[in-house]
Amino acid sequence: MPETVTPAPLKPRLAISACLMGDEVRYNAGHKQSLLCRNALAEHFDFIRVCPEVAIGLGIPREPIRLVGEPNQPRAVGTVHAERDVTDALAQYGAHMAGQLDDICGYIFMQKSPSCGLERVKVYRDNGAPQADGGRGIYAQAFCAAYPDLPVEEEGRLNDPVLRENFLVRVFAYADWQRVRAAGLSRRALTEFHARYKYQLMANNPPQYKVLGKMLGSMGEADANDVGPRYFSQLMAALKRCATRGTHSNVLLHLSGYLKQHIGPADKQEMLQLIDQYRQGIVPLVVPLTLLKHLFRLHPDPYIAQQVYLQPHPENLSLRNAI
Repeated sequence: MPETVTPAPLKPRLAISACLMGDEVRYNAGHKQSLLCRNALAEHFDFIRVCPEVAIGLGIPREPIRLVGEPNQPRAVGTVHAERDVTDALAQYGAHMAGQLDDICGYIFMQKSPSCGLERVKVYRDNGAPQADGGRGIYAQAFCAAYPDLPVEEEGRLNDPVLRENFLVRVFAYADWQRVRAAGLSRRALTEFHARYKYQLMANNPPQYKVLGKMLGSMGEADANDVGPRYFSQLMAALKRCATRGTHSNVLLHLSGYLKQHIGPADKQEMLQLIDQYRQGIVPLVVPLTLLKHLFRLHPDPYIAQQVYLQPHPENLSLRNAI
């Protein structure tokens, strides 16, 4: 009999500005390759490359565009030929791609871009002087309006270890939700999903764990397909708040409490010491977490085993080594 080959699991899909993957699509025929995206993240995601400026027919190389007018409603025009207005074309393409990319779990945008920048993109007055407040790229604005819950980030901000870890926690939570939704929403599915995210929520936004729990607890006879999207929207908003050393330490203490009947005084003391050292900034989060996971391997707990917090993203990304 021929050997049965198990297909590799599908990777979550991430959209990304094409220039960040090394594609020479910028106005000067260059790129802005991100080694983080090309190397570390490419192992875990299928990247969908998008360059809206090329997609709407602007050439390579091309006259650069910039944002002009009011920061909350700018126009995208040529820097030399101001009559070349591509605002509507970029916005329409953003809406079009929102319809095409309905299965992604996040989007990494090119910062400062008049088409793709998420925040603080320069917006110029008619006299050429920059406005005090920046704006958002035209394409990014249109795309994000269609997916307000989608994790989005600018590549430059991913150089910050805390922001990088926070973004990828949200990306994998979004992918997790996609699987739950595909299997069919039910009261049980929502309750189990929420239970798995208990300690991740307590790290990011402690009050929201109780708020979301009450939302599910008061479902009554409501349709899970109505409650689910509202629940998930609030979950993603809660996860957007970055966890701190204080909230992480609180979660670690809660988790270690499940071991108090199983470990001796020496292990308890070591665990408390490492948590305190983490709180003080002496060691990174991975240090107390490694000991905690080791102790739970020795003394398994079925409730703790399902907690997303212990491994919200692939271990070899080493995201918790730097926070």
